[in-house]
Amino acid sequence: MSTRVNNDLKTESLQLLREYQQAPSNEVRNELVKLNIGLVRKEVHHWLHQCTESYDDLLQVGSIGLIRAIERFDMSKGNAFSSFAIPYIRGEIQHYLRDKSPSVRVPRHWITLERQSSSIVKDLQVRLNRHPTDIEVATALNISVGEWQEIKLACRNRAPLSLDAPLQDEEEGATCLGELVPDNRYRSFQLAQEDRIRLQQALAKLEERTREILEFVFLYDLTQKETAERLGISAVTVSRRVKKGLDSLKEMMTK
Repeated sequence: MSTRVNNDLKTESLQLLREYQQAPSNEVRNELVKLNIGLVRKEVHHWLHQCTESYDDLLQVGSIGLIRAIERFDMSKGNAFSSFAIPYIRGEIQHYLRDKSPSVRVPRHWITLERQSSSIVKDLQVRLNRHPTDIEVATALNISVGEWQEIKLACRNRAPLSLDAPLQDEEEGATCLGELVPDNRYRSFQLAQEDRIRLQQALAKLEERTREILEFVFLYDLTQKETAERLGISAVTVSRRVKKGLDSLKEMMTK
C-alpha cells in the first residue's frame, strides 16, 4: 500500500512540476511544497541533534531550500527531483546554522573517524596515485559511503565558512569569495546584511547556469567535480564558469 501511495505522490509531483515549469504560480508551488515536505523533514531530523535550533525553525528554513529547488528544477535534464532538491534543502539549513551559531555540534565518534581519515586518505593517495573516492575512504574506515559523506559535511561545517578559503582556478591560480565583499572587516561567512543583499542581487543578474554553478560550489559546498556530475557537464566547464561568474560578481559588487 505504501509503495503505491509513494508512486502516486511521485506521479502527482511530476505533473505539478511540469505544470509549474510551463506556467509558474504560487498555488502550484505551494502544492509542490506540501507533496515534498518529507524531504525537508528528513534533513531537519539529521541536523536537529547537532544544533540548538528548534524543529520548527529548521523546517521553515529547509522549506525555503525546497522552494528554491522547485523554482530551479528543469525536467528536461532527466534528474530525479528528490536528488536535485536535497542539496538546496541541506544548503539552506547549513547556511542558516552558520549565521546563527559559531559552531555545529558533531558526534564524538564522527570526529574520531574524520581524524582517522586524514592518514587513510594520504595512504590511499600514495597507493592509487590519485585522490581516493568516497567509496574507497568509507571502505577503509569500515563505514557506509552515506555515513562518510555526512561526516565530511558535519566536520566541514563545525565553524563558519571563511571567505578567505581559496578556490583553485586552473588558469589563474586561487581566488576566494571574500574578494567580492568590498568591506574587508567582514572576513567570515557572516556578512553584513547590506552586503548579503547586494551579493544575492548580483547573483540574480548572472546567466542561470553560471549562477547555479556558483551556488553549488560556494553556498552548498559541492566540489567542482561533484557540481559537474550533478549538472551533466565537464569539470573544465565548471571551472571556467566559476571564473567567469566571480569576475562578473566582482565587477558588480565594486561598482
